[in-house]
Amino acid sequence: MKSRREVLWGLGSATLVTVSGCQQTRLPDVIEIHDPAARALFDVTQGLQQLAEGFVWSEGPSWDRERHCLYFTDVPSNKAFRWSAASGLEVFLDPSGVDPEQALGMREAGANGLWFGDDGWLYLCNHGVRAVQRMRPDTQVRETLVESFGGQRFNSPNDLVRASDGSLYFTDPPYGLEGLDASPLKEMDVNGVYRLAPDGQCERHFDQLSFPNGIALSPDERWLYVAQSDPSAPYIFRAELLADGTTGPLELWYDSSEFLAAGDPGLPDGMCVSTDGTIFATGPGGVLVLSPAGVLLARIRTGRATANCAFGGENGDVLFMTAHDRLLQLRTNAVGVQCQAGALP
Repeated sequence: MKSRREVLWGLGSATLVTVSGCQQTRLPDVIEIHDPAARALFDVTQGLQQLAEGFVWSEGPSWDRERHCLYFTDVPSNKAFRWSAASGLEVFLDPSGVDPEQALGMREAGANGLWFGDDGWLYLCNHGVRAVQRMRPDTQVRETLVESFGGQRFNSPNDLVRASDGSLYFTDPPYGLEGLDASPLKEMDVNGVYRLAPDGQCERHFDQLSFPNGIALSPDERWLYVAQSDPSAPYIFRAELLADGTTGPLELWYDSSEFLAAGDPGLPDGMCVSTDGTIFATGPGGVLVLSPAGVLLARIRTGRATANCAFGGENGDVLFMTAHDRLLQLRTNAVGVQCQAGALP
């Protein structure tokens, strides 16, 4: 059996240098190959670029193909930003969640996960109002889509994904609340995974996860992936979505304990998926690149605890990563599902 060292592709200390206005490091310094199949996903002539820095905890990236820009959040600072190649970094929402004077009992009152839909709406998981909302980016007028289940307020919706039929799948851990599960504001005794149907009906699919966080769909929407940000159980799960709208059992799909035990920073968190079904999932050390079968293909070493990632760019082949205090990008040979041709009406 080959040792890990033999399947590493030039792993070394990665130092960012300035290239054409961005900080960049070459791939041999940051890509750790665990399966030869991963080589086709990356171009060694490309570099990992730092687009912006100085955030408290960057999160929730989503690419707007109409306006050719990326939205992302800084949850603790209660702001959302917009980045584009043409204009650079701009503040997009301030506050992104709720006004500070209305954030009593909130640990983090900002918006977290974002999703720019093929219907032209920007969907938000808003910690501050403990709800899933949507807005038109040009007007920034928000509509609350759902804020409770079974007569109880959500904890703090965290991340979401939109299916082709308009369903929204989202997670609801307690991260926005002071004291987390011990918060007196917490009305639910579980941290759930939900589906908001196009007709406005909300269903709870799972309630057994300690800290459900990132969420994604396979390209054929047969599988739902959910990350659990629990240091004692740093797992990614998946469940089959059945034709009748129900789900199969939640099954352990990938265990990142080995990297966490090695001292690599971060936990399973946000995810995105390419058109061939490859999952790019944040986890200890950066971004884990996983086959549809749950086989580790590679790891993108960001040097930071990394919260989330999303595909974007003009051709849908740029992987944007929110890595703690930084916004990074890496051009790949993959195309994100949300960015594929014909996804917009």
